[in-house]
Amino acid sequence: MNNLAAELKRIGLRALPAGLDDFLAHATKARWSPHQLLEQLVQIEATESSRRSLQRRLHLSGLKRFKPLADFDWTWPTKIERDVIERALTLDFLSEARNLVMIGTNGLGKTMIAQNICHAAVLAGRSVWFRTAPALLEDLHRQMTPEGRRRKLRGYANVDLLCIDEVGYLSFDDKAADLLYEVINRRYERKPVILTTNRAFKEWNEVFPNATCIATLLDRLLHHADVTVMEGESYRVRESEQETAARRKKK
Repeated sequence: MNNLAAELKRIGLRALPAGLDDFLAHATKARWSPHQLLEQLVQIEATESSRRSLQRRLHLSGLKRFKPLADFDWTWPTKIERDVIERALTLDFLSEARNLVMIGTNGLGKTMIAQNICHAAVLAGRSVWFRTAPALLEDLHRQMTPEGRRRKLRGYANVDLLCIDEVGYLSFDDKAADLLYEVINRRYERKPVILTTNRAFKEWNEVFPNATCIATLLDRLLHHADVTVMEGESYRVRESEQETAARRKKK
């Protein structure tokens, strides 16, 4: 039996070898026909393959722990286009290669919303990369050879959904703007981008000082895009104030 399990592993079966004894015992007890046995085998392996594929996509996505959108307080922002966000959650924009850009000050939930959309895409079987702008640009800067950088750019260009979070929280040099332009340009009219920023587009020259490609970058980013602006005070500040008040009451 151990030899059989090893041979099953060798030919690429994943789920069956670990539960081989139980599988065969059940098949014998239920008196499965050869056809039924093969059907059950395929079903077990397909389920395991789907599970491993989801696990792999979640790992590669870079999504870490995040709050579900069910916990989002839609009444907190003084301005929010709920219909735009809920439409994005249907994932229709993926097949349309349509970008989603969320603009707003810190603490309004832009990242949380983006993470939920990305997670929905992973569950739908899509490949997703969720990266902060600093992490993405550092990843490209780190490549020591032109071929290494081209290989990385191909990855950013071809993933089904790319989310670039926190554009504008730090300032970058003009080379960073060129790299971001390369990513956006390679995905232009092919694959969608979700981008969050705390800066209005007219302020991007402050984020990327001396960069000459900002106008062209924005032209590519916004040509096919839904742009939604969120306004209000930071929800994190509100939570912090509530926690402080609760601790004072206990005292």
